[in-house]
Amino acid sequence: MAMKNEMEKQGIWLFRFRGTLPLIILVLGVCEYIFTRINNPEFVVNGALAPQILRYEILCFVVSFIGLAVRAFTVGYTPANTSGRNVAEQVADQLNTTGLYSLVRNPLYVGNFLMWLGIAMLTMNLWFIVSFVLLFWVYYERIIFAEEQFLTKKFGSVYTDWADKTPCFIPRLTGYVAPKLTFSWKKVIKKEKNGLLALILVFWLMEVIGDLVTGVTPRIGVLAIASAAMLVIYLILKYIKHNTTLLDEEGR
Repeated sequence: MAMKNEMEKQGIWLFRFRGTLPLIILVLGVCEYIFTRINNPEFVVNGALAPQILRYEILCFVVSFIGLAVRAFTVGYTPANTSGRNVAEQVADQLNTTGLYSLVRNPLYVGNFLMWLGIAMLTMNLWFIVSFVLLFWVYYERIIFAEEQFLTKKFGSVYTDWADKTPCFIPRLTGYVAPKLTFSWKKVIKKEKNGLLALILVFWLMEVIGDLVTGVTPRIGVLAIASAAMLVIYLILKYIKHNTTLLDEEGR
């Protein structure tokens, strides 16, 4: 089979199971984080994380949160049946070329990368972080290739002309085109509430696990309170989404 066809075949398969990679990274990351905490007792001072380590973990959370913000900003300006979480097959009723799509062809994947980079950084292991970057690149390279084959067949020169002048993954700093639609908080809430809950829970659980394996009493801190509050909010939003029309918007 030609390399082009093989790449597309792999990309289609990986697209269907693209939620698996984060879970693998998470499991490996937790294991590496535990190993780091156990082998660096100086990280704990007087029963709490050393200030410099705490600041570093805050930095990791900021990186991940920026990734979520990129996703939210992207999703908030898109119409229905584009930039979705579809799994079975590619869906694109129209081509997004404004907003962040005017700076980079795959802003959602840029957001995903930053979200998981922050978690990988928590391990404080350079080799793990580099391995994550390489794995993400190989994994999403094939998904992007398959998506671009689909979009080329559907939109033809409209897509290729836009793709020729828009970077694939590293955003350019100029040429921003304002979105045609207004920002939709309702769509962001519907589409990204899972990501926000998962992000907060992951950081909190890793903090708890790290404390337990090093003999530190887990604290009821900001992450614990934020996790509990976000879980309650998530359940309320879940109920609203499935039992009311408050979050529904025509065309979004």
